[in-house]
Amino acid sequence: MAKVSKLEFTSEVIIYPLLMVMALWIAFWAEYRFGWRFKEYGIYPQRITGLRGILFGPFIHADLKHLFNNSVPLLVLGTSLFYFYRNVRWKVLIWGALLTGLFTWIIGRPAVHIGASGVVYLLAAFLFFKGILSKQYQLTALALVVVFLYGSLLWYVFPIDPKISWEGHLSGFVVGLVFAFIFKSEQMPKRKYAWEEEDFDPDSDPFLRQFDDDGNFIEELPNGSDGETSQDRIVIRYTLKKPSNDNREGDQS
Repeated sequence: MAKVSKLEFTSEVIIYPLLMVMALWIAFWAEYRFGWRFKEYGIYPQRITGLRGILFGPFIHADLKHLFNNSVPLLVLGTSLFYFYRNVRWKVLIWGALLTGLFTWIIGRPAVHIGASGVVYLLAAFLFFKGILSKQYQLTALALVVVFLYGSLLWYVFPIDPKISWEGHLSGFVVGLVFAFIFKSEQMPKRKYAWEEEDFDPDSDPFLRQFDDDGNFIEELPNGSDGETSQDRIVIRYTLKKPSNDNREGDQS
């Protein structure tokens, strides 16, 4: 199994997903600001010129609603990917996006397919199935959160709306599922406490040194008059819990 990086929050966890979303908005702004037409650079299935859409298609959106609907889940799911799966995040994102576009080009209808929704489905499927397969409670919890937030996306992998590229959604979903099995060996690092280490010495721990082998608290006495030090004389203190007064007869009002 590949070496797993320590799980910690760094600036790149949020910066890279934020830059991806910003790139979508910049492309959308430039198209409307300068009157450019980027939609012709989308994926057009079974056409050689349509292959360029594999690279450019995710950055192109039809309108503001389309852009917003992809931006929020892309930021949330992208941040989750970069935080929990930092060892494979670029492989999942780059290769996943390329394969999603390629499969869309293969199975898609003769129309221009644009938008980052295929990448959103890729991330959602990967995070869900990878979390279930990992059998680690943190990642399983993440999988359940993904279902809670974006479980309704599953309906759009079917042709229920002719204006929606269900082929791109289905492609992203399948690629995310396959990647969850491909990177199955990539596990989140398990946190080890000091007492779980193999070379841990209980006698060197300042807290555990206050107790004996039976768990009783050891109180060190001040230096004695006979020359004994506090380390030579120890007293084991036992605490006797007195019966409570709850069993007294009668009630007080």
